[in-house]
Amino acid sequence: MLQAACPVARANIFPSMKNVGENVVRIEAEALRALADRIAGPMAKAFDQAVELIYACAGRVVVTGMGKSGIIARKIAATLSSTGTPALFMHPVDAVHGDLGMVMRGDVVLALSASGETEELLRLLATIKRLQVALISMTGDVVSQTDAGAGACATCASAKVSTLAAAADVALDCSVDKEACTLGLAPTASTTAMLALGDALAMALSEKRGFREEDFANLHPGGKLGKRLARVESTVVNGEKLVGVISDGDLRRLLEKRGKDGLDLTAGECMTAKPRTIGANEFAATALAWMEEKKITSLVVIDGDGTLLGIVHLHDLWGTEMM
Repeated sequence: MLQAACPVARANIFPSMKNVGENVVRIEAEALRALADRIAGPMAKAFDQAVELIYACAGRVVVTGMGKSGIIARKIAATLSSTGTPALFMHPVDAVHGDLGMVMRGDVVLALSASGETEELLRLLATIKRLQVALISMTGDVVSQTDAGAGACATCASAKVSTLAAAADVALDCSVDKEACTLGLAPTASTTAMLALGDALAMALSEKRGFREEDFANLHPGGKLGKRLARVESTVVNGEKLVGVISDGDLRRLLEKRGKDGLDLTAGECMTAKPRTIGANEFAATALAWMEEKKITSLVVIDGDGTLLGIVHLHDLWGTEMM
């Protein structure tokens, strides 16, 4: 009869899953720290050149990559698009079967490959060069030491870096000391570095374009994020010129002070002549914050001329599920 293995023995044989998880996060965090140091130091020039190339792009940023790099490429394209830089993802296999038609002069191609030797990507280089489209690479090559950037292809080649980095107008360094995978095989730290570098480019471009909260709201009309960024004007209807307002609190205070005689007053005699108001173009989230801060349940919505558009109530905003 087989006996169950001793829990203590099992603990000695297999590493703690908690320790494995901790090590993965620490390795990836170190990869990000090293990446930040490169952006601040030896890769600063190449990073700035990449930002300038994309900023000056008259078309779109076409982001491409295979496998895990392809998944990161999709996310980078989505982040660029949602922060003011038109971008799309192009699968390199589909590209050689017709989708290369989406790349046009005036575009910029951003190609991701840990090795820089991904066959499916290399097959695109001839067409990219023929179209005279600018190419930015993200690879695991340690190219930042060579100050690689636009026009630095010969430098890249002499440093014996990958084919993709050597062909790029700007070569960005996503190298990592090691993967977080215990076997050193699964893309982990390297894809984390690529993702972070893509975010860095997107945010630098967003800042350079002067991308505002209003612009972000216009690109995110759906979901909970869209509800948080909804305008007050989307919750009210057209009305007349604002004269005053009578709230339930006003009525309660009036009855407490004057009893049933208060019911003989006209609306004009018991209204609040200068109620708290909010502009129709303010975010609904701002209206909610004001109500909670002032401990009130409604705000009068007006346009720039003081014309009454409606009233937004605390319960109306809660009902949108934006919080």
